[in-house]
Amino acid sequence: MAAHSTQFEVTAVAGDDLDLVHASKNGDVAAFEQLVKKYDRQLLRIAQSVTHNREDSQDAVQEAFFKAYQKLAEFREDSQFSTWLIRITLNQSLMKLRKQRGVREISLDEDFHADGGILPREITDWVPNPERLYRATELRNILTNTLKELSPILRTVFVLRDIEGLSIDETAKVLDISHSAVKARLWRVRLQLRERLNKYFSKQTESARAELVAARANAGAWDQAMDSLRD
Repeated sequence: MAAHSTQFEVTAVAGDDLDLVHASKNGDVAAFEQLVKKYDRQLLRIAQSVTHNREDSQDAVQEAFFKAYQKLAEFREDSQFSTWLIRITLNQSLMKLRKQRGVREISLDEDFHADGGILPREITDWVPNPERLYRATELRNILTNTLKELSPILRTVFVLRDIEGLSIDETAKVLDISHSAVKARLWRVRLQLRERLNKYFSKQTESARAELVAARANAGAWDQAMDSLRD
């Protein structure tokens, strides 16, 4: 029943977006402004996760909306509008990142395989569990800084799936990759996060460790952290 309800909500949101898209295509600027207001904050979070620069992120989002408006006629409506919009935002964010680093190209389409070419059968919860790591502000900052050290490819999958809450299917569509590639990248990023966080834990004093254990014991910490990231 819960799954059916969730699917209904997703369908309703997609339908509302399409109504606004159709109106926008017919020249209703106010309709597109509603789409901007609806997705602006989410897209800014996603852009920030790529560029780690607020000014670049804001520019990337503005450019993404402008580009989306220009190319509305190209939106084929075979996927959710939000998926299409996120894809454009990620591409604009990567362009900003390339300028920051002075590199020739950073792509979301980079081929990725797990070590040895073996993909995990499923993505299991990793330890330390993220649901228990965000309890303390200190840990939240540690995890944020750790994500900065990851490649844009891995970081983007983690942000879309574990922070923004996109499904495997939605994430695959945004990145234009297979489900198995999403799972492989997500599996890898969780392993890397576990390794780096464990290194941090090993350096803590006994008193600090006790506080971390207490923080990890709170099962609702992840939700609280996600809410703070979305504010």
